[in-house]
Amino acid sequence: MTTSTLTVAASTKNAFKIYGHGDEAVYALRDVSVDFYEGQFTAIMGPSGSGKSTLMHCIAGLDELTKGSAVIDGVDLSTMKDKALTELRREKIGFIFQSFNLVPTLTADENIRLPLMLGNNKGNEEWIQNVINTVHLRDRLTHRPSELSGGQQQRVAVARALASQPRIIFADEPTGNLDSTTGAEILTFMRKAVDDLNQTIVMVTHDPVAAAYADRIIFLADGHIVDEMTEPTAERVLDRMKSFGN
Repeated sequence: MTTSTLTVAASTKNAFKIYGHGDEAVYALRDVSVDFYEGQFTAIMGPSGSGKSTLMHCIAGLDELTKGSAVIDGVDLSTMKDKALTELRREKIGFIFQSFNLVPTLTADENIRLPLMLGNNKGNEEWIQNVINTVHLRDRLTHRPSELSGGQQQRVAVARALASQPRIIFADEPTGNLDSTTGAEILTFMRKAVDDLNQTIVMVTHDPVAAAYADRIIFLADGHIVDEMTEPTAERVLDRMKSFGN
């Protein structure tokens, strides 16, 4: 499928993120324009300090751009007041972080439904049950996080991100705290969510093996997009990363 036939779920245009002023200014993002497409799994890669997490946080409305625009579902985030931005994040965006961010006093089922509950929304029960089946949590729903393994906790986090049928899911090093076998399991679930549930996922990672699960990779260096790769393999990604000298 060509990019011209794909729907843009989120984008930035001429995005700058600058910390400090004058001679002290640090450019975390420099004139970044990029589209993320619906029903695609995109990875963002680059050396430490390249701006990859900054880019994701600005697109997700967790941080503000200094200049330029970040758009989700056709809405420019810079035009939104705090309350509207909070609602957009709750209703249209799912988040998966390296630390699972589960509520310890809630069961797995309650954690999965939490974003919906916060918005007084029951959600689509058929969809939620499909998500629970997809991440193989059926027999763990009554367990609290302390009764779950790290991999199971991250599966709950993935299911929570999917439960509200968000427009887009942002994942920041989602397998960073997991062993390679469990990490592969989580990435397989995320891949399945894209293929079977038509989810849109943008993932920041430093791991070539994780990035190989994506449809497309955006490479950043010094706050710029310097390359893009489709149909990646771990070997090709590793070769490309070596050229950054990191």
